[in-house]
Amino acid sequence: MVTGELKRQIDAVWNDFWSGGISNPLEVMEQLTYLLFVKALDEQQTLAENKANRTGEPIPAEDDIFPEGQVFQPEGRAEGRPYRDLRWSRFKNLPPAEMFDILENYVFPFLQQRADESTHAKHMTGAKLTIPTPGLLQKAVDGLDAVEMQDRDTKGDVYEYMLSKIATAGQNGQFRTPRHIIELMVEMMAPQPDDVICDPASGTCGFLVGAGEYIRREHPNALTRPAAAKHFHNGMFSGYDFDNTMLRIGSMNMQLHGVQNPNISYRDSLAEDHADDAEAYSLILANPPFAGSLDYEGTAKGLLQVVRTKKTELLFLSLFLRLLKPGGRAAVIVPDGVLFGSTKAHKELRRILVEDQKLDGIVSLPAGMFKPYSGVSTAILLFTKTNSGGTGLVWFYDLQADGYSLDDKRDPLLGEDKLGALAGVSTDGEHKKNNLPDVLARWNDRNDVEQQRPPTEQSFCVPKADIAAADYDLSINRYKEIVYDEVEHLPPGEILNELSALENEISNGIDDLKAMLA
Repeated sequence: MVTGELKRQIDAVWNDFWSGGISNPLEVMEQLTYLLFVKALDEQQTLAENKANRTGEPIPAEDDIFPEGQVFQPEGRAEGRPYRDLRWSRFKNLPPAEMFDILENYVFPFLQQRADESTHAKHMTGAKLTIPTPGLLQKAVDGLDAVEMQDRDTKGDVYEYMLSKIATAGQNGQFRTPRHIIELMVEMMAPQPDDVICDPASGTCGFLVGAGEYIRREHPNALTRPAAAKHFHNGMFSGYDFDNTMLRIGSMNMQLHGVQNPNISYRDSLAEDHADDAEAYSLILANPPFAGSLDYEGTAKGLLQVVRTKKTELLFLSLFLRLLKPGGRAAVIVPDGVLFGSTKAHKELRRILVEDQKLDGIVSLPAGMFKPYSGVSTAILLFTKTNSGGTGLVWFYDLQADGYSLDDKRDPLLGEDKLGALAGVSTDGEHKKNNLPDVLARWNDRNDVEQQRPPTEQSFCVPKADIAAADYDLSINRYKEIVYDEVEHLPPGEILNELSALENEISNGIDDLKAMLA
């Protein structure tokens, strides 16, 4: 957990960047990631030196990052510097101007030279120091050096707190999924030590980090077995993105959470056909960007064979079905239009999920969940790939509150111990502010008491036949029955949320109509 003092220290570093002229949050995060990586290299060298001192054996060449007595000379420079000068523990004590010179002209070229030596290091290709002045660099180095990050949990939490400060949407519809929603989806999927997990639009790798933390907590003995530990660090996690900044940030997030060599790679998942990835994964967790439409010519032909469309949200669902192995499962976030869109492509993809695969459940999310990035209404889609059907009863949950205000501020409505899917929410008043623990509890009962709930409740099950008869409409409002006596007493905030959701449905319907006429 990030304490108040740690938050204060991190906020101070962040504010130094802003006052120093770097106002783009992603650029701040990228520069901090570089510095943390350099600091981590020095820590690795120190560990190797301590081990060598204990054993009396020399440091193996592959572990000797900063070899003593040797000089690093970048290409194109007349003079080199001893490798020891490139170490965080050394340059942090130098005058600002000399520190700036070493980082700009020696450390960053050194990082690019190491680009083929680890998963994270390979994303250092093209890394540049954009901190404009020696004074700001000194503040950043001093600030990070003061933050205590000795253990894996603290390192991961500190980095997550830094990521929470990214308050602007990226290009192509990217925005960061709230950590508590990631936690809910991971808990619902309950990753296992033998899973092979993928996020084809990985961004900061929040879903992969969440899955790794779940396995550490729920299967602590798994990492003590050599084969399972090797799988965890080398084969379990794959993430793809086509934004190099996100790849650097995401791979650092994984590294600081203790995953040694995940497959975090550059890839435009929709535009490239990767036959070797077909049916390669047992679990997909994702919140892909929904940027609108793509050209047919730039889209992987294998995806268009499943459903011919330009809509990125439908293409990503087609991709998920392609990547999952039979028996594999998925929890993914989709815009509401996927659930009720009237185009041929929308209906066909929903038919495939219901008839050819096994649609397990849908969690309807309230409008405002992704503010300030986006006001679009969304849902969590949960399904299993079978290629032979299997849908029986589809479980629906009408999530109305996630523990935070649904305006642009997204302020917490409860104390920290009452937030998230694992919170100890015990009273009706707390439930009205945070539905997530209830979602998880009812999901785990979906094959039991949930099947007896009437459609007037917050969760209920719908037979496959009813969904087919409704032309495979998957919007919860199609099946939910409203007790009108309760509607009359809705507080103004909930009425506004209902109106906002209706407005989004109408807007999505207009978009679908335009697509049909295009």
